This record gives sequence, structure tokens and C-alpha cells, in this order.
Amino acid sequence: MKFLFDKDTWQEIYSSIRKNKLRTGITIIGVMWGIFLLVVLLGAARGVENNFNKMFGDFATNSVFVWAQSTSKPFKGFQEGKGITLKMSDLDAINREIKGLEFVVPRHQGSALAIHNFKTGNFGIFGDYPTLDKVQKKNLVYGRFINDNDIKERRKICVIDEEIYKQLFDKDEYPIGTYIKLNSINYQIVGMFKNGQVGTGGPQGGIHIPFTTFQQVYNRGNSVGWFMITGKPEYDIKQIEADVKLLLRNLHKVHPQDERAFGSFNLGEAFGKFMGFLLGMQFLTWFVGIATLIAGVFAIGNILLITVKERTKEIGIRRALGAKPWEIKRQIILESVFLTTIAGALGIIFGGLVLMLIDATIGSGPEAVLNNPTVDIPVVLIATAALIVFGTLIGMIPAQTAVSIRPIEALREE
Repeated sequence: MKFLFDKDTWQEIYSSIRKNKLRTGITIIGVMWGIFLLVVLLGAARGVENNFNKMFGDFATNSVFVWAQSTSKPFKGFQEGKGITLKMSDLDAINREIKGLEFVVPRHQGSALAIHNFKTGNFGIFGDYPTLDKVQKKNLVYGRFINDNDIKERRKICVIDEEIYKQLFDKDEYPIGTYIKLNSINYQIVGMFKNGQVGTGGPQGGIHIPFTTFQQVYNRGNSVGWFMITGKPEYDIKQIEADVKLLLRNLHKVHPQDERAFGSFNLGEAFGKFMGFLLGMQFLTWFVGIATLIAGVFAIGNILLITVKERTKEIGIRRALGAKPWEIKRQIILESVFLTTIAGALGIIFGGLVLMLIDATIGSGPEAVLNNPTVDIPVVLIATAALIVFGTLIGMIPAQTAVSIRPIEALREE
């Protein structure tokens, strides 16, 4: 390791690079571009994954959402276009007839004008059961979520989103126990959770009240807005979705082949497709990045081969003066590792800066596609180690060429 601190060694490397500034610069850019692409694309893939987790991470991944629409086929005396309304009786039938269920959560949705101390805002309002917290985990900051007593007694309580708190309350004001007016009716706040989930009423957040309170206040009778259904891990959520929709068609006298009568979104299937897409994206990123790196490293090897050819007489003189073959090899390999390391460091720095720029511009806000695009430190270390290994291996080729030249032949070289 002593040679690493040898002044003469680094002077020779500097002299070699200075003689071929343009060629060396272009080659460094090639290697830098490879590591730059790797960092940026991996960061973008992580940003997409973070955004997906922000949207759906609080949901149980083996979930499906089912709602009623209108028929597209006439059946049993009913004309096409018949409107359908889900009922609480459907909940009992689903729990009774469908196998593999973990939770079936009925929900309602509407909108409300919220007022607190002269501050107002329009937000989404949801009628929910306590089991919602099991299929869509709420990250509570203060208080609690809806409980069974709230359902039984039709209490006028609510759980609000953190964004709603920011709009309706003064800074540092404690919300629990206070009241807000929703469509002219007072509700006591019993909990507050962090925003970020789909279904909370968009970027302005949402308000959760007991399902039975929602039915009573909004005169929904025995109806249900939609069902959130979670299957057990060992059951196929796609099959559960098909079985539920078939059962609902039978219950509501809908044609067995009517695909429009009931809408659904299968989060489990979407999650599987997304993970497959993400895996493919990561594989492609590594493939493109490593291929570009290897191409750049080979370019460094070619430069060093040319350098060896240009320095044939110099190498011959050094051999004649007693320089050992390993000393010649060491010099050329060190130059190769130095160039790849510099190129890699520049690629990592510029890639990190681009990710920071992305995060500061399109990586924030409710419409963001990428959320906190980052690259793990171990990945950066692995890429750096790979560069050093590649630089060492590729440096051995011109190094071996250099020591294979006989001193007497090198001295004759014009």
C-alpha cells in the first residue's frame, strides 16, 4: 500500500492524463454516465414505489372494493339501465356465502361543509365501522378511531385528517374534545390521523363518522355505498372478487353475464402487477446501468492500451534500469482504478443532485408521481465496489501488455 502515497507514482498518472486530456475526459464521461443512469433510474423506481405505498400502503394488500352501478342487460322483467343499491343484507349474505373472507367493511361517502371558529372548508365525509382501521390502518396522531359504542349509540363524533386540522385549527391548538360543525350539525372530535391514504377525500383530507350516524343524518336507510373486502392470505383475492360479484348479481336479480352492474377495484391484483412492474424496472435499470458501466470501463482499457503503446520506449528504459514487472503493472492498474473511481464519484454526485431536484420539483404535492426518490447507501457502495473491481480487471489487460514487451525491443521502438 506504500505505493499509493508515492509522489512519483501520482505524478506519472497525472502526466499521462494530461497528455490525453480530451480522450480521458470523454472516457470518464462514459463511465460517469453509466453510474449516473443507475443512480437516477433506481431513485426513480424507489420514488414510484414510495408513491404507491403512500397511496395504498395503509390498505391490506389482499383487498378488493365493490360498488353498485346500473345494469347493461335486461333480466327477469327488468329493463337495461336499472339502478342498483347495495344493502346491509348483502353484507350478511357475503359473510355467509363467500369463503376465505377476513373482513367485509361497509362504507358510505359524501361531502360536508366544515366550520370551526369562523374557519371553513369542504371535505369528504365517510361513514365507517371500527373494522376499517384493520383494513386501512390509520396513523393516529391524537385520540382514537371509531368504536363499537359509537356505532350502537349513533354518536355524533368524528375522526379528522391532519390536513383538515391545519385548515380549521390554530397552530398548537389541541383538537380532541372540541367540536366542528358539519353541514350545520355539531360533531365532537375524538381522533386525528396523518393524511396520505386514498379515499380520504383527496388532497384536502377526509372526516370519518360512525356508519350508523351517517345513515341517520343523511337518510341512507339500510343502504351501503360500497364494500371493502379483505381475503385471508391463503385465498385468491381475484376469485373472492368474482364470487362476491356473482353473489350480488343473484341477490339483485341481475343477468349473470352483466359486467357493468357492479364495479370493483382489486387492490391485491393491482399490487401484484405493480410489484412485477417494479421488479422489471429495477432489473432493466441494473442491466442498462451495468452495461453502460462496462462499456465505459472497456473504453478506459482501450485508452490505457494506447497509452502503453505510446509509452513503449519509456517502459523499456524503466525495465532496463531494473524496474520489476509488478511495478509496471501496478502503475497502469492504479491509473485505471483512479479513472473509474473519479468517474463513479462524479456519476453518484450528479445522480444524487438530479434526484434532489426531482424531489424538490415534481416529487412533492398531491399530484406527485415520484415521492422521495432515493437510492440506498448499500446500493451506492455496491456500485462503487463494482466500479473498482471492473477498473482493476480492465487495467490488467494493458498492464500485461506493458510487461510483455522486452526491454531491448522497447528501446528500438521509434
